[in-house]
Amino acid sequence: MAAFPGVDFLDLDSSFSDEELLARRTARQFVDERVLPIITQHYRDATFPMELVPQLGELGFFGANLKGYGCAEMSNVAYGLVMQELERGDSGLRSFVSVQSALVMFPIFAYGSDAQKEKWLPRLQSGKAIGCFGLTEPQFGSNPGGMLTRAVKHANSYVLNGEKMWITNGSIADVAVVWAKCEDDRVRGFLVEKGMKGFATHDVHGKLSMRASVTSGLSFSDCEISADNLLPGIDGLRGPLSCLTQARYGIGWGGIGAAMACYDTALQYAKTRKQFANKPIASHQLVQDKLAWMITEICKAQVLALQVGRLKDRNRAQPVHISMLKMNNVWTAVEVARRARELLGANGIVDEYGVMRHMNNLESVYTYEGTHDIQRLIIGEHITGISAFA
Repeated sequence: MAAFPGVDFLDLDSSFSDEELLARRTARQFVDERVLPIITQHYRDATFPMELVPQLGELGFFGANLKGYGCAEMSNVAYGLVMQELERGDSGLRSFVSVQSALVMFPIFAYGSDAQKEKWLPRLQSGKAIGCFGLTEPQFGSNPGGMLTRAVKHANSYVLNGEKMWITNGSIADVAVVWAKCEDDRVRGFLVEKGMKGFATHDVHGKLSMRASVTSGLSFSDCEISADNLLPGIDGLRGPLSCLTQARYGIGWGGIGAAMACYDTALQYAKTRKQFANKPIASHQLVQDKLAWMITEICKAQVLALQVGRLKDRNRAQPVHISMLKMNNVWTAVEVARRARELLGANGIVDEYGVMRHMNNLESVYTYEGTHDIQRLIIGEHITGISAFA
């Protein structure tokens, strides 16, 4: 398979450091050589390519922007470029790495005890352990404050009861970061380990999106865990929301990768597919209009991601900036995928080209980690000073 040439209309490569370009080059080669040859079959079979997990660990992609515990300590921009390339392969692959990094390793790193960090972070970084993040519930998605899962203190333990839904990696995880309301009605995080009594998982089947990803439900029935499994460094909704901010940042970069894959497929197809007087369809005005729209929107998404990444590396990125990044760039990816599908005609619906796979996946990315509309309301509250949530 030919190496992906990249999409860099504005010469943004000149804005990246050598470290950042190396991170992208490493991830791009990994996707070209290890992911793309197998991902179509995994998507067909609705399976996740578990054989890639040790390789992802060896490359330093898990928790890549964290410090210590074997982590790569990349800049946030370098980490974003890795997420971009992984989603160019498949949203399910980027989701796996995002969950492991931003939703499991980050809360343990930021809010865990020293013992929790020493136990889990090296194993998660290497891929020897897999994690998941339990926040969403069957009745509560966009309103996590309404969660029904409860944790009751009993001497030196907590007893959890409740359900979580739409959990990436749920049934294959060795540890779940689970958020529950305690008796004081404050939300706290707990590390629930695979095999604990009263903890069960089930997988969601029949998905038409994110098929190369494990999606699960978690249930807790008088699940007793040690008080040592409480994340001691945070309480309240600020904890899980800070994790979602980390995940949204990677998603904002990942959307660029999916958009680039669809655009490049459409461009190459348009230059070789001939219709009407044996001319390539790229010679037609309406086709060029679509391609020009795609590359312009991708450029805007790239500039937005780079600026937010630079802010994040200077500790100046606010959650609202990351909401804009996620909102804009996933929308861009969805629209690029739809136009690419149009340009490929009937061929656009077959998985040989990958466009429909990306388009279906992006419908989930558009919704999870805060829907498109929720991100708009976050931005709206910031610029008006008035909350529309209550």
